[in-house]
Amino acid sequence: MADPDEEEGSLDQLPATVLETIVSKLDVGSICSVSSTCKTFNACASHILTFVPSFDLLDIAPSIDLLRPLLPPNPYLKSLKLDCGRLDDSAINVVVRDSLHELYLQNCADFSGKLLSEIGGKCADLRYLYLGSVAEKRGRAIHISDLEELLRGCTRLEELILMFDVSLFLRHNFALIWALVSEKLTSLEIGYVSSVMVTELVGPSLGPHQSPNHVRPSILPGIQKLCLSVDYITDTMVSTISKGLMSLTHLDLRDAPLIEPTITFDLTNSGLQQINQHGKLKHLSLVRSQEFTITYFRRVNDLGMLLMADKCANMESICLGGFCRVTDTGFKTILHSCSSLYKLQVSYGIHLTDLVFHDIPATSLSLIHVSLRWCNLLTNHAIKNLVLNTRLRVLDLRDCKHFGDEALRAISALLELKILLLDGSNISDFGLSYLRGIINSLVSLSVRGCKRLTDKCIPALFEGSSKLKLQQLDLSNLPNLSDNGVLALAKCRVPISELRMRQCPLIGDTSVMALASMRVDEDRLHGCSLRLLDLYNCGGITQLSFRWLKKPYFPRLRCLGVTGSASRDIIDALARNRPFLHVACHAEELGSNQWDNLHGLYMHDNDEVDELEQWLLEEEGDYNDEEMMDADDDDAELLDHLAL
Repeated sequence: MADPDEEEGSLDQLPATVLETIVSKLDVGSICSVSSTCKTFNACASHILTFVPSFDLLDIAPSIDLLRPLLPPNPYLKSLKLDCGRLDDSAINVVVRDSLHELYLQNCADFSGKLLSEIGGKCADLRYLYLGSVAEKRGRAIHISDLEELLRGCTRLEELILMFDVSLFLRHNFALIWALVSEKLTSLEIGYVSSVMVTELVGPSLGPHQSPNHVRPSILPGIQKLCLSVDYITDTMVSTISKGLMSLTHLDLRDAPLIEPTITFDLTNSGLQQINQHGKLKHLSLVRSQEFTITYFRRVNDLGMLLMADKCANMESICLGGFCRVTDTGFKTILHSCSSLYKLQVSYGIHLTDLVFHDIPATSLSLIHVSLRWCNLLTNHAIKNLVLNTRLRVLDLRDCKHFGDEALRAISALLELKILLLDGSNISDFGLSYLRGIINSLVSLSVRGCKRLTDKCIPALFEGSSKLKLQQLDLSNLPNLSDNGVLALAKCRVPISELRMRQCPLIGDTSVMALASMRVDEDRLHGCSLRLLDLYNCGGITQLSFRWLKKPYFPRLRCLGVTGSASRDIIDALARNRPFLHVACHAEELGSNQWDNLHGLYMHDNDEVDELEQWLLEEEGDYNDEEMMDADDDDAELLDHLAL
């Protein structure tokens, strides 16, 4: 075997420019990974970080001490994406660069409004900006002047996403401040804003010292995509948006009323009639969430759908949630009017029945994405007609209780299907065997809450399959799923990156050991593919499981859900041993909205994150917590027994 020093010497013989050209083709995580292999690559990586055009580190939340050496001065940096969960205002000078064209900062709860003003002051060339959860931590604040500095300084901004509550800004100054926004802005998304503020922002405004007959156009004339979460979706707001934004092609409105809205603060048939007045709208989403109270669009019926359909013939994507008075007549009007429709989402379609899809073969539709949630009148017959759209790639049938094995038989004909969500349906172990013909193409599968399923559902799905692409699997709330089912899953070597088994009372320590020892192939580490594991409220999880959640097992695990009754000392010890692991123990869903944001989700390739973590931590020394000591001989014997 060649001496390591000789091998390193051979690398030294290569011109630095050759090495840098090769290594610079990698992503940031891989660059940091190779840097830990030898001194030559370490020096090469350090130099590359001074001229890489893009830096993406959303997979972990680094501290400022770990981030600073990764972001040296770099005049060529154009794109920066970070998870700022462990950062605050002290990181602004490291993060905010005048060379940036794209800046994506999520989990900015510990930042103040200074982040906005500094971005406005330094990032004049910025084209894309995403800011999530800014100043949500107690004691942090954003002033209207911070927003003013942001909009005044970023004069080339084309896409702006502010995923936090902007209704905290002074209302009487809000619309005036937005008059400073870049004329190039075409896409705007806001995490929460009041409907009144939206109306003032989007509507035409009076000029100074002018009568009501002299109005200026909207201050956002170039907007093509508008996504807002508001308190109430109202006729006034919808009408103002439709009239004021003449270039609008994508409209996404979501509300979550605290109380049942009055007619003044609600959407009616009249409001729907105002949609798409300029005829350019391609994508429409109107959703009433039941986050705070059970409420619907009670003032919209089939007539409203008929009035809207007259102006929506060119629509390509429609999402309707909470239209409880719309019947088959209204939904069929949409399907037959929109010949270019490829995406249809309906939730809480209380009166939606199989008849909507009865004559779908007579239409020219070529649906690719269909979501029918909480539509409890639908049966297997609807699916038999729906699957005549053989190009379906996404099928979301969550909480439709009357779908059974016959629906699965029909779905088995969808050879291009990538995502299948069957939560709460009446399927059986035998029914899942129908999916064997398409399991090799599926990327995401959810059978959460399908009470009839047992351990036999795992071999029914995976036995005899090879070259599986499945990345996300949800087995939560299955009362008859036990450790034996997980053992079968481990034997199948499915390359899952996200596994959810919440509220499974028969899942215990053996399942964790089996997953820890699972190998996707002979050349990879134990449990290497899992990045998310949710075991919240699994009845058999004890302190023993936490010994198997330490390294070297689950090397790429980034999110872990456990029951709140777990020992705080054990949780803290695990957090110290794996500082980049997010441990949730308060029943929160991990990766929330993973099924509700299905854009560009089909593949994720981040194989070298564990080496990245090692590189980041190499100077911090080893942790020596008593709770996280190496497994003893008995544990080693268990591993040998479970190794697959």
